[in-house]
Amino acid sequence: MKIHDQKKMMSLLTGVQSSKKSYYTELKKMVTELKKKNTQLEITNDVTKSFNIDMSIDELMKNLFDKLNQIFPCERISLSLYKHQELMISNAYPAQSLYFPIGFSLPKENSLYWNVIQSLQMTFYQVRNKKDSFIENKVYESLGIQSVLLIPLTSKEKIIGLLSIGSKSTLQYEKDDLSFFQQLGDQLAVCIENAQLYQEVLTSKKEWEETFRAVSEMILVVDLHGNILNYNDSAQEFFSLPSQKKTNENIHSLLSMDIHDSPILESLQTKKPVHRQIHIQQRVCELHSYPIFNESQNMYAIIVYINDITEKSRIEAQLVQSGKLAAIGEMAAGIAHELNNPLTAILGNAQLLLRSVSKENRSYQLLTDIFTCGKRCKTIIQNLLTFSRQDEYRFEDCSINEAVEQVLGLVGYQIRKQNILIQKTLDDSIGTVEGNAQQIGQIILNLLINAKDALEETDVPKKVIKIGTSTVKENGKQWVLLSVADNGKGISKQHLQEIFNPFFTTKRPGKGTGLGLSVSLGIAEAHGGTIEVKSELGKGSQFLLKLPAKH
Repeated sequence: MKIHDQKKMMSLLTGVQSSKKSYYTELKKMVTELKKKNTQLEITNDVTKSFNIDMSIDELMKNLFDKLNQIFPCERISLSLYKHQELMISNAYPAQSLYFPIGFSLPKENSLYWNVIQSLQMTFYQVRNKKDSFIENKVYESLGIQSVLLIPLTSKEKIIGLLSIGSKSTLQYEKDDLSFFQQLGDQLAVCIENAQLYQEVLTSKKEWEETFRAVSEMILVVDLHGNILNYNDSAQEFFSLPSQKKTNENIHSLLSMDIHDSPILESLQTKKPVHRQIHIQQRVCELHSYPIFNESQNMYAIIVYINDITEKSRIEAQLVQSGKLAAIGEMAAGIAHELNNPLTAILGNAQLLLRSVSKENRSYQLLTDIFTCGKRCKTIIQNLLTFSRQDEYRFEDCSINEAVEQVLGLVGYQIRKQNILIQKTLDDSIGTVEGNAQQIGQIILNLLINAKDALEETDVPKKVIKIGTSTVKENGKQWVLLSVADNGKGISKQHLQEIFNPFFTTKRPGKGTGLGLSVSLGIAEAHGGTIEVKSELGKGSQFLLKLPAKH
């Protein structure tokens, strides 16, 4: 090819009539522009790809700053986010270029940033020779910033925030550059909005999980077959479930419940919440099952909510029992006032007549019987008043033996009248306990009545109740023991786990309320003791009251 043709070809290729030197200059300029374009594309792609849910906005700002610096003289970038009608400083890079503190809310008056947000127009601001009183000018002057590009960030016509790119030199951006920054702003707005939405979902999920875990009642989520899908910390602790929140156990086996009598199955069939009171591990619990529906209103799981109400039931039972005793006390007080006067007359006249009649006289024995029965009536009334005096709950030194004698004086005659032998073995050497005599008497009365009722339902030829006191030393601690044993019908192993639950009774309807043992155990525990039971079906039962001895 001739030289003339080469020049013509160069002219055609470059679009300019130039020398070889001009050609290479233009070519170099073109390569620079291409590199710039590639870098711009790279920045836009990096914003999209690198900004994931695990990346902080600080990391994003650093990456953005490093890339922009390759094609533009850039000394500072900052991000302000628009939330709840406020524009707050969110991030700045480099960190030393931060002027206002993170979270600072820019005032709407005299704010360049607010002007841009309200206009939603990308703005190029030259700091030099500006007489504006914008609050941001203080930042620019302190940092030596001469020109700033302000890009409003919007996504689907929703304001996200504002990106500020500052330079210490006076710049002139070309039309293509501004187009790039607009695309960058749009992409950045979408990424920030997605990150915010994800954080909101994450925060909401975390709050729900923390609330689920922190609820003191037991919560389990089961599928339609009763298989456990999830549970909170209370359920995990109560049932000793794995900490990984995963188990292959079925709710019915966990609760030892017959599937045919299951409230979960009832919820599945009726698609309605079901409430039931059940016994779990010797505890009284309320169970609520709530069906869960999806958007198509199809049930896909059930929430099982279990509340341990043992203590609540025990207190309620104690209140019921206290109310009964208070009523008995009020009635006994009225009867005592009505009977004391005639009893006094009966006892007094009987004594006077006994003094005037000789022992050989047939009337002497009749008068003696009148006097003895009168004294017994007076003792019964006095015991009834003492036992039902429930307003005096002061703890003081009291004797178990005396409490036994007092209760036997109240119900011993009735028990013996039913051909039941009472064998009393009281250890006179036992010490006192610190407690309330009336409440301890209530325990003894409940145990004796239960023994009597158990013997009424058996056909053994000789019905016996053995009541005795003793002391024992366990783990370096002295205990006073009261034993009440009978040779009655006994208690089955299944019922043995539930007899201390409030309102549980094996007696026939109308015979018992199921409160006696529950209240008795509550009183024993309030005294620092407990009640133990040994029983075998058909061979009788023994209840052992253990109270700490007074030192």
